[in-house]
Amino acid sequence: MARHFLTGEELTAAEQSRLLDRAIELKADRLSSRALQGRSVALVFDKPSTRTRVSFDVGVHELGGHPVVLRQGELQLARGESPRDVALVLSRMVHAVGVRTGPHELVEELAQHSSIPVINMLTHEHHPCQALADLMTLRERFGDLHGLKLAYVGDGNNMARSLMIAGRIAGMEVTVASPAELSLPEAPGVALAEAVQGAHALYTDVWVSMGDEADADRRRDLLAPYRIDAQLLAQARDDAIVLHCLPAHPGEEITEDVLYGERSAAWDQAENRLHAQKALLEHLLSGA
Repeated sequence: MARHFLTGEELTAAEQSRLLDRAIELKADRLSSRALQGRSVALVFDKPSTRTRVSFDVGVHELGGHPVVLRQGELQLARGESPRDVALVLSRMVHAVGVRTGPHELVEELAQHSSIPVINMLTHEHHPCQALADLMTLRERFGDLHGLKLAYVGDGNNMARSLMIAGRIAGMEVTVASPAELSLPEAPGVALAEAVQGAHALYTDVWVSMGDEADADRRRDLLAPYRIDAQLLAQARDDAIVLHCLPAHPGEEITEDVLYGERSAAWDQAENRLHAQKALLEHLLSGA
């Protein structure tokens, strides 16, 4: 049976820990693995991307495989072909498929009918590959993840949800501080000061994500008190770092001095997408 990666909940704590260990090994020696030699991975992009597009393309190549990049409209899904039929066809031609799209139901339906691993590269509800890179970044900075406190500040979105899932598996404390109007149903949110106090890391995301543009002004008004700046960072631990999944809008969710300051790990996060996803591909395709 194919192993999928749709929300991050598919990994046990032991599997997640081994995957992060492997990602760090691959970062130290990028061309040490040829796990995808002779294999192809379809990468379906219904949404624009920088980090996801480059990291998966390069990652598949560095593992010895062939990335088949399919942009918006290039699959017959755009003309009404069912996800089931697409899954059945891709399962006979490639060895795994990654999908960056909107509806989470699409990746679930593809996975239901695929005999190859399906990887969620982003949906409206989940962003598990980014969360893996985030845990890797925290592992590099602090060592053991168990007991670390991460404070997510801002919009209760797919990133907040994925951090909660991945953090719970790793034994971390993940708190989410959001305005009530933008909070996750499963995380009503805590007060900003409470979330930040004693945190090892402060995390934020853009205030206006893809698809939220019509509500942009209202969202900015609600989220203005949740900006990560030097004053907010000072309320966390002295060794706390700042995380951002990018792209960023300096002056909105984070100030420029913090984003580009010495306590920012955003660029490590971006690089770690490559290494964490290579480890994930090895994990999903081992024995396949």
